Amino acid sequence: MEVILEMRGIKKTFSGVKALDNVNLVVRTGEIHAIVGENGAGKSTLMKVLSGVYPSGSYSGDILFQGKERHFNDIADSEKLGIIIIHQELALVPLLSIAENIFLGNEQAKHGVIDWTASHNKTVGLLKKVGLQESPSTLITHLGVGKQQLIEIAKALSKEVKLLILDEPTASLNEHDSDALLALLLELKSQGVSSILISHKLNEISKVADAITVIRDGTSVDVLDCKNELISEDRIIKSMVGREMEDRYPKRTPKIGGTVFEVKDWHVYHHLHADRKMIKGVNLHAKRGEIVGIAGLMGSGRTEFAMSVFGRSYGQKISGKVFLHGKELDVSDIQKAVAHGIAYVTEDRKGCGLILGQDIKKNVTLANLDAVAKHTVIDEGEEYTVAKNYRTQLKIRCANVHQVVGHLSGGNQQKVVLSKWLFSRPEVLILDEPTRGIDIGAKFEIYSIINQLADEGKSIVMISSEMPELLGMCDRIYVMNEGAFVGEFPAAEASQEIIMRAIMKNGKD
Repeated sequence: MEVILEMRGIKKTFSGVKALDNVNLVVRTGEIHAIVGENGAGKSTLMKVLSGVYPSGSYSGDILFQGKERHFNDIADSEKLGIIIIHQELALVPLLSIAENIFLGNEQAKHGVIDWTASHNKTVGLLKKVGLQESPSTLITHLGVGKQQLIEIAKALSKEVKLLILDEPTASLNEHDSDALLALLLELKSQGVSSILISHKLNEISKVADAITVIRDGTSVDVLDCKNELISEDRIIKSMVGREMEDRYPKRTPKIGGTVFEVKDWHVYHHLHADRKMIKGVNLHAKRGEIVGIAGLMGSGRTEFAMSVFGRSYGQKISGKVFLHGKELDVSDIQKAVAHGIAYVTEDRKGCGLILGQDIKKNVTLANLDAVAKHTVIDEGEEYTVAKNYRTQLKIRCANVHQVVGHLSGGNQQKVVLSKWLFSRPEVLILDEPTRGIDIGAKFEIYSIINQLADEGKSIVMISSEMPELLGMCDRIYVMNEGAFVGEFPAAEASQEIIMRAIMKNGKD
């Protein structure tokens, strides 16, 4: 098969720190080539070099595309040749239509006037290619994340894509939408389009990849040929982390005490539509030192439940009671919930969990500023000490605590979020998708932190879309469907089949 892309000896530094060190990558025409590695390994940095986000001259090494050496000064340069990158954070404008988004910056115009008929007709054809039947006039805000991903690919097809780069495209998708996207990649492959797929979901990579390049600590360390040999997930993991991982979940001997946290008869209505009931009579309890899981498909109400309990940060017409050590709590706002010892680690760390433009120390102390203030003035020395201690305890990989959080890898950002809420000194920690979008090595570190917190006597409620994660980490699992709990199992008696069977039941009215 003909080589479409070759990257040779790519090196890239930030403030003297090597992000990429002699990385090599070869992608063939009509191939799905996966790139894997732990968070911070350099995968996204390499793709930003390729696409021109980091311009020629800001790195060393050579890029050859279609047999010629290339120098890209911005994304427009790489897009002219058909190299299109779709980032994990989608770049669509919510209040514009599908057609407007697809041709944004590439408008179908005659003599400076947009030809809306041409835009509409071409959009219909592009949507058909990606398996969507929506009207081109539909606003992006009315579409789910899965369909938005397909719109991004339709946008790439409008630019006559030759090499499609997808950075964690299924991180926020449910299983159905993920399968649809992977099927589309296979269809594009049959049409001769090459793809580079960055993903932490090794089962998906195993389904579609023809080859895998492994990057570790900024260096390409292995290339796996998936077409000519069967590559197991364990084989990929070994290359990623440089060691065997016999057990993906750290061992723990539970020390479970009495009931600490209870939610009784909890009802919540949609935050915009007052007639739409989202949470229907949920009852939950968590004991001292216990990790309680909530399983369910996307849209089952898990996040809405957690946010509504955490200071009513979601929903309206909320009723029910919350107890801590048998005493009813007022959790009518976030400040009161935090003061009572309840913390919520959001599933959206970048949008809601962190201030990406601020440094680590300011993010770590954000939920408990009183503890680092004297007479309402922040003591920067104390703030620095607190952040430095959490950096050590949670093994946050960074230059120092003055580093901007937005420059950290996903796994290290998640540790900063955890640090922030641990500094609020909670008794109850609600974790919503705590390992979303982070690699297997960083996951193990997060799991170890969760286990340590349970051993210290914290009550932990853990929401996850990954059933093996819940089965591997939890002591007891609730199953949620259509806003109601439809099952409850000790983890030792649960399995993926049992959980799915419970999910398939009808939710309570």
